[in-house]
Amino acid sequence: MGRLAITGFALSLALCMPATLRAAEEGGGKGVSVKGEVIDTFCYATMGAKGPSHKQCGIDCAHKGIPVGLLEPGSGKIHILLPTKDKTALSDEVINKMGETVTVTGHEHMKGGLAFLTAESVK
Repeated sequence: MGRLAITGFALSLALCMPATLRAAEEGGGKGVSVKGEVIDTFCYATMGAKGPSHKQCGIDCAHKGIPVGLLEPGSGKIHILLPTKDKTALSDEVINKMGETVTVTGHEHMKGGLAFLTAESVK
């Protein structure tokens, strides 16, 4: 009986391992495309600032380290945008779209009630 249980465990581990490794390689999270306005989170949270008139201020804030968000129209949900790799900055391709409505494709991560999205592509 013990041998059968160990064999079953080993088989299930072997079958699940490729999916686990693939998820780790892809950065985990669910792959999504989200449409919204690129915002700097400080000015939006404190003053409601957004849109084309706030573009340069938002770019400057992002370059100073203020987190960049993606504000979904209608729902008001905000995804905090993350770079694709640890210890790297968010790309200028994303930052330069500040105040514009774009579609960001990446992997969504939910932690502590917050929505995060890796910015793998922006259109």
